[in-house]
Amino acid sequence: MIACFDIGGSAIKGAIAYSPEDIRPLPKVPTPLDDFDAFASALAKIAADGGADPTGLISISIAGVVDSDTGKITCANIPCIHGRTLVADLSARLQRPVLVANDADCFALSEAVVGAGREHRVVFGVILGTGVGGGIVIDGKIHEGAGGFAGEWGHGPVSATLAGNPPIAIPRYACGCGQVGCVDPVGAARGMERLHTHLHGVNLTSTAIMAAWNGGDAAAERTIEVYIDIVSGPLAMTINIVGASIVPVGGGLANSVALVQRLDEAVRARILRKTGKPLVVPAELKIEPGLIGAGVLGLMGIRR
Repeated sequence: MIACFDIGGSAIKGAIAYSPEDIRPLPKVPTPLDDFDAFASALAKIAADGGADPTGLISISIAGVVDSDTGKITCANIPCIHGRTLVADLSARLQRPVLVANDADCFALSEAVVGAGREHRVVFGVILGTGVGGGIVIDGKIHEGAGGFAGEWGHGPVSATLAGNPPIAIPRYACGCGQVGCVDPVGAARGMERLHTHLHGVNLTSTAIMAAWNGGDAAAERTIEVYIDIVSGPLAMTINIVGASIVPVGGGLANSVALVQRLDEAVRARILRKTGKPLVVPAELKIEPGLIGAGVLGLMGIRR
């Protein structure tokens, strides 16, 4: 029995984990953004209210990256913890052991243990939503890599400058990571919107584009065709490199099974390993995968 958390810039979601299949959510609270003591106290109170052992392990999924060499976290949307040695600081403040992992890594871990990746040795979890992210799980363990950035396939100047059939020139958009030409600015939900505006001169939300595509709209079909062409190449290359045998997809865009299926077809046509089985699949855990991943992470931690 451990306390686990999924923490973002707006809310802290807590739960008590008894097993990977038995994780019981607790009421969420707003995330204290500018006061570290308030941040730590919020975790302690949620855990106590849930009946957790006051000296027991706390396991956290967070929208940030911990450098395994320095222990410092990069988490710009929660200023009070950005740049801190978060595990050490929280452990000292709460007088209990703490585990922290990136939310995409926790998503991948949840899918590997109790989701679509069960019985697969190498699982690459992909996020297509507000951003493009990912996490790698090998033999049931998160592979963080140097700096904690393993699995971040959305970043790096590799996005196509020509895409679709017939091909059309695609701008090299600036990315939040500081580079130009990453997959993230075109592969995320806002990226799909950028593509639609670029192709058709019309501003639509990603939800509206998807609805139009499902309804047979020709302009939306062109946008989706170009989108799949751009995203499938870097994803196929990443799968070649990490050797994943299953790629669960989460995030808002993954709510469209048809989009994931189309991406799967394009990716399987581009990878070296030929397979007739689905490879890129919708995530099975639609509700709180980060929280489930944090629970699994913590349960694994206390059993080592």
